[in-house]
Amino acid sequence: MKLLIATLLATAAGASFAAPTFALNHDPATYRNATQKAAADYRDAIAKCDTMSGNGKDVCVAEAKLARTQTEAKALAKYSNSPASREKARTNLAEAEFTLAKARCDGKSGAEKDDCMNNAKSVHTAALADAKAGRSSPAATGAPIATAAAIDKCAQAAGDNKTACVIETKPSAVREEAAAAANRTANAADNAGDKARDATADAAAKTREAAATATEKTKAVAATAADKTKEVAQAAADKTKDATAEAADKTKDATAKTRVALADTAITTKVKAGLVKEPDLESLGIHVETEKGVVMLSGFVNSKSEADKAVKVAKGIDGVSNVKSAIQVK
Repeated sequence: MKLLIATLLATAAGASFAAPTFALNHDPATYRNATQKAAADYRDAIAKCDTMSGNGKDVCVAEAKLARTQTEAKALAKYSNSPASREKARTNLAEAEFTLAKARCDGKSGAEKDDCMNNAKSVHTAALADAKAGRSSPAATGAPIATAAAIDKCAQAAGDNKTACVIETKPSAVREEAAAAANRTANAADNAGDKARDATADAAAKTREAAATATEKTKAVAATAADKTKEVAQAAADKTKDATAEAADKTKDATAKTRVALADTAITTKVKAGLVKEPDLESLGIHVETEKGVVMLSGFVNSKSEADKAVKVAKGIDGVSNVKSAIQVK
C-alpha cells in the first residue's frame, strides 16, 4: 500500500502523479525527464490561461491539466509494473477528461447544455469502467475521443487537444426543428382560417348590398350581383383549400423528418451501446453517426480485428441498412 501511495502521489493539478525510481521497469531518468517536462509545460499553459477570463479561462485550465495528466499517464504506463498504478493513471485521465468536458458544457445553456452534460457523464462512466477493467483510454495514447457530434465541431472547440470533446447530440436539434415546424404549420392554418372568414364575410356583405341594389333597380343588376358573389365565394374557397393543403404538406414533411432523425438517433445509441459491451474493443476511440439508416464509423483502434469487430457490431443492430467504416488502425 505504501508503494502504491508513493507511486500515485497526486499534485495540485488534480491528476498528476510520480513513481519512485525503484518501482520503474527501466530508465528512471527518462521517466523523470518526461514528468518534469509535463510539469513545465503545465506551468506555461496556466500562465497563458491567466490572461483569459470567464468560461474560456476554465476551458484553458482544464485542457492544460488534461495535457499534463496524459503525458504523465503515458510515462507511468511505460515504466511501472504495478497494475494498481496503471488503473490509477487511467482513472486520473478519465477525471481530467470529464473536467474539460464539463467546462465546455458550462459555455452552453438550456437544453443544449443539458444534452452536453448527459454525454459528458456517459463518456466519463465508460472511461471509469475501462480504467477499472484495465483498458487504456484513447487519451493515454494521444488519440482523440469522438462523441455523437461532428468531429470538425470538436476540433474547432478543442484546438489541438481533442480529448474529452463532448458536443451535444442531435435529438435536441430535431425536437427544436419539429417544434418550429409545428408552430409554422399552426400559424399558417390560423392565417388561412382568418383569411377565409374575412373573405366569406366580405362576400356576404357584398351580396346583401348587391341584392338590395338589384331590388331597387332591375332584375338584370340583381343577376349580375349574384354572378359576382359566386365568383368571390369560389375564389375564397380556392384560397382556403390551397392554404390548408400547403399546411398539411408542411406538417407531413416535418413529421417524416422527425421520425427519420429520431430513428437515426436510436440506431446510433444502440451501436454505441453494442460497442461498449464488446470485449477487447476500445469503443471510446470509435465515432458513430447515422443518416437514414446508414451507420458511419470513424476514429482509431489498436488493430484491424478491432475495426472489423466494430463493423460487425454495427451491422447486427436492428434498423441498420448499411455500414461505412473509416476507422484507422493506430
